[in-house]
Amino acid sequence: MSSGNSGNGGSSGNGGNSGNSESRGESAGGAGDAIRILLAEDQAMVREALAALLGLEPDIEVVAQVARGDEVLAAAREHAVDVALLDIEMPGCTGIEAAAELRAHVPGLKVVVLTTFGRPGYLRSAMEAGADAFLVKDAPAAQLAAAVRKVLAGERVIDPTLAAAALAEGANPLTDREREVLRAAADGATNAELATALHLSQGTVRNYLSTAIQKLAVRNRAEAVRTARDKGWL
Repeated sequence: MSSGNSGNGGSSGNGGNSGNSESRGESAGGAGDAIRILLAEDQAMVREALAALLGLEPDIEVVAQVARGDEVLAAAREHAVDVALLDIEMPGCTGIEAAAELRAHVPGLKVVVLTTFGRPGYLRSAMEAGADAFLVKDAPAAQLAAAVRKVLAGERVIDPTLAAAALAEGANPLTDREREVLRAAADGATNAELATALHLSQGTVRNYLSTAIQKLAVRNRAEAVRTARDKGWL
């Protein structure tokens, strides 16, 4: 069975089934139809390995692959896929952002988010973005294939270890604006540079950073960025 390997990270597969995927999600239920998969992963070796392993499943076909988060929506529409498997950390946009975009524009599509990092905040963000499943990337291929079948059957699949960690960690204490300022501050920008980039006053930037530092119980902005990232809150 074809793995749909594009080689250069662009989308690939049988374009003849493109059509309008706004209502996609129904065809997989038909007798004999393979489950059509979009695989989004920026590391070529990992992407190709996952495609090859999933391609061994008799009822699954990887029909499209992309290496960037901002290519996900177009590929999902072009190839009329049933399930999108999205890595979290990709150029263009994150898998979580791509999941939210798919939920808004292709509501019938099922979304499975994969992560290398067991960060509880990622799980919460993925579920809020509308993901149907959240799994660690190094899970056995059979487990991933089973998750694909389950989400098509209407179930939600969550790695139990990550679920327990997310409950123990609690909710993200940062507001959207505080996360935005912390993300912008990650490369060492000054308050003046942040103010210009975010169209805020320097005093407002200082207030957001100070509040974030207090909420995270750290000493400075660098520690705030690191802590928020480690917990999957950025």
